Amino acid sequence: MQLSQATIDAYRQDGFVVIEGVLSPAETKALRDTTDRLVEGARNVASHNDLYDLEPTHSPAEPRVRRIKTPHAWDPVYAGVMRHPRILAILQQLVHPAIRFDTSKLNMKAAGYGAAVEWHQDWAFYPHTNDDLAAVGVMMDDCAIENGPLLCVPGSHRGPVYDHHADGYFCGAIDPDTPGLALDTARPCIGPAGSISIHHARTTHGSAVNTSSRMRRLLLFQYRAADAWPLVAAQQPKSWEEWQALLLTGENDPVVPRVTAVPVRLPLPEAKHAGSIYENQRGLKKSYFGAARAA
Repeated sequence: MQLSQATIDAYRQDGFVVIEGVLSPAETKALRDTTDRLVEGARNVASHNDLYDLEPTHSPAEPRVRRIKTPHAWDPVYAGVMRHPRILAILQQLVHPAIRFDTSKLNMKAAGYGAAVEWHQDWAFYPHTNDDLAAVGVMMDDCAIENGPLLCVPGSHRGPVYDHHADGYFCGAIDPDTPGLALDTARPCIGPAGSISIHHARTTHGSAVNTSSRMRRLLLFQYRAADAWPLVAAQQPKSWEEWQALLLTGENDPVVPRVTAVPVRLPLPEAKHAGSIYENQRGLKKSYFGAARAA
């Protein structure tokens, strides 16, 4: 899938872009059907586990899942999309010719209550030796401003890495009163089902509660340049074979990571509320989207 120069320039300038029509209707339906089946299985689960991150109001009678963890590891439908040739071709044009996979998650915003995600930069969670990293968001449903789309601050990927700590512990979120955030300039990543968003690892982003009557499911895949090496020990591969197996495009890279002058903050000490980003962000002192919702 060949991108226009205008699209490439928009990504370089803004740090995010939306591309429509990447997945076919049949591919998108397969994702929804697979997800519906997994959510139905949450009726037998009472608390967070390796598969599910649950809404606080979850119950067996009314299963409410806010995240499916590492979906590519649970079903081949997700794994196939992770390796989708159109997605990889786009990443090769925007990120690097040699792409290595990192991980995945499926954030679910159910109609009327789907949880918000506070402002943050992915880079704060997983700094590497260079910042040629991006997340692809596959829109499984039509995504509009009403159902809690991803919101990105244009140009923030070229700015500082903000503090994501509270009381001395990592919390995976930025205090909304931090100077220079320019949150009023944030733009929504919206589009019909089958579209994808791509945002740079340093782009400031978040999303509000879904207050509409429609679902918003965003399947997120994290990718990196093949020569970017994770700086946090817990995120490094257990073996060289495991590291090589994550390479999706390009030839096997040398054992010399590319090191560039990028700002780094470590996600340490670890969050008081361990788990997904939703749990991490419980440590944030002031909620931006909670305050906005109440206002």
